[in-house]
Amino acid sequence: MKNRNSRSATGGKNSSSIRIAQSCAADPREAVREFHAGVKSQQPALVTFFCSSEYDLDAIAAEMRRLFAGLQVVGCTTAGEIGPAGYREHSLAGASFQADSFHAVADILTGLQQFVAARAYALAQALLQRLEVSAPGARPENSFALLMIDGLSVREEEVAHVLQDALGKLPLIGGSAGDGMKFAKTQVYFDGHFHTDTAVLTLFSTPLPFKAFMTEHFAVTDERMMVTEADTAHRIVREINGRPALQEYARLIGIDPAQVGSEHFAASPVVVRIGGTDYVRSIQKANADGSLTFYCAIETGMVLRLGRSGDLERNVAQTFEQLRETLGPLQGVIACDCIFRNLEMTRCGVKQQVGRIFQNNHAVGFSTYGEQYLGVHINQTFTGIAIGAPGRPRHDGQ
Repeated sequence: MKNRNSRSATGGKNSSSIRIAQSCAADPREAVREFHAGVKSQQPALVTFFCSSEYDLDAIAAEMRRLFAGLQVVGCTTAGEIGPAGYREHSLAGASFQADSFHAVADILTGLQQFVAARAYALAQALLQRLEVSAPGARPENSFALLMIDGLSVREEEVAHVLQDALGKLPLIGGSAGDGMKFAKTQVYFDGHFHTDTAVLTLFSTPLPFKAFMTEHFAVTDERMMVTEADTAHRIVREINGRPALQEYARLIGIDPAQVGSEHFAASPVVVRIGGTDYVRSIQKANADGSLTFYCAIETGMVLRLGRSGDLERNVAQTFEQLRETLGPLQGVIACDCIFRNLEMTRCGVKQQVGRIFQNNHAVGFSTYGEQYLGVHINQTFTGIAIGAPGRPRHDGQ
């Protein structure tokens, strides 16, 4: 029986090139059935999905294998889902990419805890060769890569850097899988099963115009801080400015350390400047010993600055406006949106409004534990690939 609050949504308009759907059914098999009904077509090149970790993932996988037998399907667990039903939790969203407009190849990179750069490089190179066989006209200007990676692997920096190096000018974007706010087990889906300690790389080639993009909504202040003790391997900062990290961060934002929570990490991120560009280094959580665990690489001696959140809803609206100016009407957008943006939307009461903007621009994706953009692992951004309609001028994908 259907949950009366469940919803299967296709956005009202599925283009011939990209079919988008989202189910809010509570039952996992029903959710997959509703999703399948929304994205099914005669000849998809690939299906991708993003689902809540609250589902019985064995049931999700079994139903995916049954309904999409013989097709390439990739996916991951999330900290929130984006699709035709808006920005939701406990749903399943995704898209099918049609073979008349897309060629796609995918492969899995396992054993991230024992990450070997040469193996990752070889995998990306082999995928490029497979893409060129299936699409002889494939080249960086008409191709892009999507990475989905275990969000608790603590390997996103190395993986994204090596893969982008192997792919050359072909743009790579992606997101780190989540599991709500549990931080317990994040998984990616490939070849009919969910996997941990793993990444899935998918390459697309298309004659359609597209653009890789990244945006954030924060302003950087003059307040500086230095990491004076860090556990780099585990992304833990123990001291800032020679003081316990949590205590010093709380002092800088004017909050009692005992009161600091995820809403403060979202509203007052810390930022590092690399090559003249500011990148957020989001704090994942405060620890009982007064240290801070981050979502991104952090090391002793790193100079950070305090950021202040801006108008998130306006940022999203302006981003899509600029994409439409470049590409024309959008057929679909693969969206990787940071978990802290999700939390901030909820705190500020604009999640429904932002969800409508995503709906109106045919966005599908998920709330992440981190984003990857052109080989760099970042936080607190909205990152993705926007795909336009036929007949528009081609852009370089960046």
